[in-house]
Amino acid sequence: MGRHAGWIALHSGLAGGASVILIPEVPFSIGKVCDYVESRFRTNYAPIIVVSEGAIPQEGDMVVKDQSLDAFGHVRLSGIGEWVAQEIEKRTGKEARTSVLGHIQRGGTPTAFDRVLATRLGLHAITAVHEGDWGTMVALQGTKIVRVPLGEATSTLKLVDPERYAEAEVFFG
Repeated sequence: MGRHAGWIALHSGLAGGASVILIPEVPFSIGKVCDYVESRFRTNYAPIIVVSEGAIPQEGDMVVKDQSLDAFGHVRLSGIGEWVAQEIEKRTGKEARTSVLGHIQRGGTPTAFDRVLATRLGLHAITAVHEGDWGTMVALQGTKIVRVPLGEATSTLKLVDPERYAEAEVFFG
């Protein structure tokens, strides 16, 4: 997940204390990533690097393992994590392991916040149906549940704001 937008990688990386987070919106320097790895090992801590499937190195193009297509006809993105690990090993001599979360990331135990949010969204969705408000979806905006026209909700890709990424960069290394 994270073909063109790095929200999941950014939030999971921040929550998990990642040393580096690589997202599609910000092309990364593999040399700089290796510098972060070296700095973490100097403090006797093994780094954790979160890599969104759509992350793109500054030094080249998007990395894909093969050219197979997904259900929507898009090239299946895979391989960037392995490429980053290989480059780290080659450039630093440090062992690097990869773990692809895939469907695991979708199956976590819901928190209290998740349960309350799902209840609120469901309540508002049922109200919209009873009112015959078709062609809309319910969404969280701030702390309010609002209805959004489907066309508006799907018309643009919601990319990570550069300021949000800059907040995360404070913790890199």
